[in-house]
Amino acid sequence: MKEFTFIRNNIDKWQRAEIIISDADSQSPDRLAEVYTDLTSDLAFAQTHYPDSRITIYLNKLSSVLHNSIYRNKREKWTRILTFWTQEVPLVMYDARKLLLASFLIFLISMLIGVMSQCFDHDFCRIILGDYYVDMTLDNIAKGKPMAVYDSDGELNMFLGITFNNIRVSFMMFVSGILTSIATGAYLFQNSVMLGCFETFFAQHGLLYESFLAVFLHGTLEISAIIIAAAGGLAIGNGWLFPGTYSRLVSFRRGAKRGLKIVAGTVPVFILAGFIEGFATRHTEVPDALRLAFILLSLAFVIGYFVILPQIRHRQRKKDSKD
Repeated sequence: MKEFTFIRNNIDKWQRAEIIISDADSQSPDRLAEVYTDLTSDLAFAQTHYPDSRITIYLNKLSSVLHNSIYRNKREKWTRILTFWTQEVPLVMYDARKLLLASFLIFLISMLIGVMSQCFDHDFCRIILGDYYVDMTLDNIAKGKPMAVYDSDGELNMFLGITFNNIRVSFMMFVSGILTSIATGAYLFQNSVMLGCFETFFAQHGLLYESFLAVFLHGTLEISAIIIAAAGGLAIGNGWLFPGTYSRLVSFRRGAKRGLKIVAGTVPVFILAGFIEGFATRHTEVPDALRLAFILLSLAFVIGYFVILPQIRHRQRKKDSKD
């Protein structure tokens, strides 16, 4: 890359870094660390390709000043817990918005594959869900209690077991990204096909509406969190698969850091989904209107926090960088 092109592609980022460094005391540690990682990566590139250039001297000075600022302000404030959920997670979700869209499309297409597969082969569910689960569900349907699986154990035991499993799935989505984003996509594909097959199985027995209300009472949060966690896996996978102008190691670290924040942001959602599944889903006698209202409320929360709020935080960040 020619030096002029390198400068032109990055000058805006360096100017924003100068503004952040000048106001380092009010910046979050993660924000300073992110800028520092960018600067040192660009510095390493400049030192390799333009060792005697003034831009190399400039980047070295900028990195040194930021390094001193980070270590001078390394004490954490208790408000970091609050800003993590109100600022950092929404901002990282904005930066990963394309990955989130990709994750959602993988989920949607895979679920449709599960629907079509079950439609063409009524025994497909036995491959995906297993004979034991299918036979148990058929027995519950015959008894007039199709959703009895949700009260097959104590409420607390189900809550703890489901929550642990959901969090395990989210971290599996994240960790599988180490094997490239293809592995994360495959893991999401498997879970999405299962959901499509599951709902179609109940539809074939005339129970789609009841199944929808029972599953999505907790599933709106649970499934959304799985899709979001998959975006975290795609972040770490793309980090080393597509390093761009960064070294592969630096790009991997950036992707891993972003992906870990995304996954961490889903943990409370999984806990809430587990609580609902353990304590509320079993109560199918609750009025349909109330269950549907809760599903819509859950959907509104997911869209508001993981899609709309990131847009708001990004506009605020962009405005602050110009001031």
